[in-house]
Amino acid sequence: MFINGKIKDYIKQMPALPVSAQRVMEICGGVNVNPYDLNRVISLDPVLTGRMLQLLIMSYKGLGPHVTSLVRAVTMLGINTVKNLAISAAKSALLPKNKNPSGMDMTGFWSHSYCVAVITKLLAEKKGIDPIFHEEYFISGLLHDIGMLPLNSLFPAEYVSFKNINNEAFYGNKALLAAEKKQLGINHCKAGEIIAKAWKLEWPVADVIAYHHEPSFYSGVNSNIVFTVAIADYFSHVYAMDLAGDKKCEKPDFHIWLTSGIRENAFDEIKEAVYDEMNKAKEFLRIS
Repeated sequence: MFINGKIKDYIKQMPALPVSAQRVMEICGGVNVNPYDLNRVISLDPVLTGRMLQLLIMSYKGLGPHVTSLVRAVTMLGINTVKNLAISAAKSALLPKNKNPSGMDMTGFWSHSYCVAVITKLLAEKKGIDPIFHEEYFISGLLHDIGMLPLNSLFPAEYVSFKNINNEAFYGNKALLAAEKKQLGINHCKAGEIIAKAWKLEWPVADVIAYHHEPSFYSGVNSNIVFTVAIADYFSHVYAMDLAGDKKCEKPDFHIWLTSGIRENAFDEIKEAVYDEMNKAKEFLRIS
């Protein structure tokens, strides 16, 4: 399909998010790069995270699909390799673009993506998930809406209209998918699947990207993480702050809550930790 080809071309050089690009350049500007700060800024950006994992998986195929540690990536790939990849993506984000203004608030997109990641990880901790998988939950939440980025970049005018429609109270995630499909011929979940395949993310994050808006249709082996991200996405829209995307997110079906073991009031128990992590991230990225 024509649109699929355009998406594939775009993601070959997908830039970092503007909110993190300047911080990347500051961190990498010196002779002695602090690995902790570099790892931190990468973990705050879904594009940098995905591209880093892609590079690690391609470089060390024998590790298998469950390569989810960014700290391990920095160690195995080497600080210079990681720095060069981060700088390349950051420079692309900072270049002036002669095109229509983006239809999506990119700071809001970052805030939503990171918020879902934080909530997902905290829910995993509360459920007693083995700590070895916590970063996998976090990354899956961070990348869940990654498919919005190529659609927003390639079709900014359409995303302006989506943003305006999102202000209506009745508009929710299922309507957003339908609107994207009608206007563009593809929705952001399907676009995200193309990215996951290109980046060779053949692990739970690919399922999360594809099914986070329609978890009831998921029947694979990663239901726990898919359902957890779907609920985290719902919580982020209902309770959290500075969000992009749907202004009304439909509540997941009853069996999603039951199967995941997450109660509907679970956010009350983690909200202070969520807000604390969001504020720390904004301070680190110097977002006002």
